[in-house]
Amino acid sequence: MSQIDAYSGATIFDGEQRHENAVLLVQAGSVLGIVSEENIPPDCTQHILAGGLLAPGFVDLQVNGGGGVLLNDRPDLDAIKTICAAHAPFGTTSLLPTLITDTPAIRDTAIEAGIAAGKAAVPGFLGLHLEGPHLSVARKGAHDPNLIRPMTEDDLATIKLARQSLPFLMTTIAPESVTNAQIATLKAAGILVSLGHSDVSFETATAAAIAGAGAVTHLFNAMSPLGHREPGLVGAALRTESLFVGLIADGFHVHPAAIATALAAKRGPGRMFLVTDAMSTIGTDQQSFTLNGRTIRRDGGKLVLEDGTLAGADLDMISAIRFMVTSVGVTLDEALRMASLYPAMCLGAHTTLGHLKAGAAADMVHLDQTLEIKSVWRGGQKL
Repeated sequence: MSQIDAYSGATIFDGEQRHENAVLLVQAGSVLGIVSEENIPPDCTQHILAGGLLAPGFVDLQVNGGGGVLLNDRPDLDAIKTICAAHAPFGTTSLLPTLITDTPAIRDTAIEAGIAAGKAAVPGFLGLHLEGPHLSVARKGAHDPNLIRPMTEDDLATIKLARQSLPFLMTTIAPESVTNAQIATLKAAGILVSLGHSDVSFETATAAAIAGAGAVTHLFNAMSPLGHREPGLVGAALRTESLFVGLIADGFHVHPAAIATALAAKRGPGRMFLVTDAMSTIGTDQQSFTLNGRTIRRDGGKLVLEDGTLAGADLDMISAIRFMVTSVGVTLDEALRMASLYPAMCLGAHTTLGHLKAGAAADMVHLDQTLEIKSVWRGGQKL
């Protein structure tokens, strides 16, 4: 039997509720359970934390880059390792490296890199998120309109085949470029289909959800807005109970009042969860970089193209959590769920991720009273 590690001294948030004066037991990289201080097993290794909160590691389903690397620029195994490592100090213990709209050749190379990362068990690697190229030019955002195109049967076959060799696969599509039959096929293949970069009507978005779409990518951004006569994709995201909804909480992409209103309106069981949409700047002092030949620069906490268009985010997950608490007024426990449990549920990874109950991966973040990260563990290993 491998040794048991016992973590005490901090309040334990298991992903749903808090435990005071309790001990988290970890063995062989997994959570054994949470027990009272009187029930610590003999001969275990004790780790006494100096107060604060011990919470599940964060799960980020939309990460374009980090550590100076952008997946589009370097769709290889080393880039995936760098991206996963760059986000770990900010509490993200699992993530989907994200490829935005690019050529079929770059997509195929990124898929090969993702399959290699899965085989190599790269720490933190969950699978891939293919954001495009099957989007709407009308809601392109920072995506290159010259590379946006409808999904062909060859595209469908390629993505289905990729899923067989990846732990998880998520793809952002617009119903303008992907049929409901294709959405149903993707869903049946075990792929998480997310609606985004789309100008569709409420009815069309709702039909895509019925066909099998399970999520909406970065709510409010690059999509048909909520109007009083045409609710658009925003309205469908909030009204459709089955849809999970990603959100970039940096104060630039969405106003705090809009976030609060959306949270109040969202019907479940689909939940709203946090994504960083992070680019290569995270964990670096990099001030600019290129994407599909266009310069993107850091500008006071945000990333913009030369014309001022937002281009991804200069955001890490713990900063998003702080923003939700301090600027939106969400409770810390709910903000933590939005960064861990809810994205894990959206992806179907919540058997082992997003919480600290028995059988979960021992992915943990220790926070102090000011929501600064003191320590991070992945699979019980302190990083």
